[in-house]
Amino acid sequence: MELLRPRNGGPLLLRLLRSIATTRVSLSTATEVSSRAPPLHDSLYNRVVMVANPRLPIVPVLERWVEEGNAVGKGDLQSIVKKMKTMRRYSHALEISMWMSDRRYFPISPGDAAYRLELISKVHGLENAETYFNNLPQQLKVYQPYGALLRCYAEEKAVEKAEALFERMKELNMVTSYAYSALMKLYCNMGQPDKVHSIFQSMEEKGVIPDVFSYDILIEAYASAADIQGIENMFERIKNQKNLVNWHIYAVAATGFINAGLPDKALVALRESEKLIPKNKGQVAFGYLLSVCADIGNKNELYRIWNTYKLRERASNSMYMCMISLLLKKMDDIEAAETILKEWESKFSFYDFRVPNLLIGAYCAKGLLGKAEALVSEAVENGKTPFANTWDRMASGYFKDGQISKGVEMTKRALVAGQIGWKPNPRNAIESLNHFLEQQDVEAAEELVRLLKRLVPLTTDVYNYLLRIYLSAGKPLSDLLERMRNDGIEEDEQTARILEGKSSTDVEFEENKS
Repeated sequence: MELLRPRNGGPLLLRLLRSIATTRVSLSTATEVSSRAPPLHDSLYNRVVMVANPRLPIVPVLERWVEEGNAVGKGDLQSIVKKMKTMRRYSHALEISMWMSDRRYFPISPGDAAYRLELISKVHGLENAETYFNNLPQQLKVYQPYGALLRCYAEEKAVEKAEALFERMKELNMVTSYAYSALMKLYCNMGQPDKVHSIFQSMEEKGVIPDVFSYDILIEAYASAADIQGIENMFERIKNQKNLVNWHIYAVAATGFINAGLPDKALVALRESEKLIPKNKGQVAFGYLLSVCADIGNKNELYRIWNTYKLRERASNSMYMCMISLLLKKMDDIEAAETILKEWESKFSFYDFRVPNLLIGAYCAKGLLGKAEALVSEAVENGKTPFANTWDRMASGYFKDGQISKGVEMTKRALVAGQIGWKPNPRNAIESLNHFLEQQDVEAAEELVRLLKRLVPLTTDVYNYLLRIYLSAGKPLSDLLERMRNDGIEEDEQTARILEGKSSTDVEFEENKS
């Protein structure tokens, strides 16, 4: 079925953990902080952070800062670029990088070029990053931009290009532990642990000293293959090298022990990992440990780590989302998730609907629509505004429960509330169009399609539904067919069958089989 064009995305937990690691910015406020947090002092960095919407340009903020007579140095801008990149705010980081040289006329260093190259790849694609690299002046074509391009190839799993560039770097004597690690990461992501080991061995044979990242990737390969002997041999090798031992290595080892069916060993590794979490920098680490605990199924250990996190770190929406998601997805414990939600509500003054959305989705999936309705109603009564995907979740629940009219109503609410760039659930649109087909309601179908078109390109499937609805209501098709052509929609086999004059009940739609 292709009602809407697909959108790439990873599992929910992975997105949450990335969010923990990269952002303290909520959807409509500057920071994800407790109501007890002190106000931000005025600085260029904090003004940039305040622009939470990645679609808004950041240059006006920079220009305003200068117009007010404030100084801005190259080091300040470099620091902000790095922080924005860490926060995964790639568009803003790239804007600042370009402004630094184009408007402030600061000469860029090889390191600046490397950062810019990676940002171009993130924002505009790998081909544009390659063009930028090729056009760099010769004095900037040193190991940093080469390494950045190699990393881009590795992230995009462009194996042949990565291997060719690596060989070129060897010819230019630019290969460092960073380059070896990038190639190891590529093979690890490709599920080729033997090649990871081969590259690591080659690195040692060439006299290149492995760094902490090399060992991190090596243990990932061992863990994914449940190679317990490899994990234990590696720990024996680095046990006296404190600069190589960190929380992540032990945490990844724990996943290897889980893969091998050794939960007790996994818990031991987790506790060793916990000892090595840096103070005040542990959100992503604690999130990872919580996830591994949930994989083991040890709820006592899950809560112990959760309570330790709250004592050590400043609470964030993302970590509460992580904990609630784990309780729902991996522990199947709605009551425990409800308790965590209540705790979150007591700690935060800003009501981020992403948090209750997790429970709303779980309620709807399990048919607990009364609880979902109560949670949404309570929030609305308290002046909170649900997101479009809140209504989308409710629509899915109603359709699943056979409450078609309510499902249609929630679908329309979702489409009205949705902002440009948000992707509605295609199944809900299908269910709504099916309902309008049964009702022979052309006007309602057209209203829904107008709302849908504001958010996503229409597809042949949508127009096929409209054709069937028009036919069932005895409406002429000429204007609708003209709209199809204007939207660049080509007729498919189903369209042809509809236009041949078959009744709507005789037309088999593939999406209804799925």
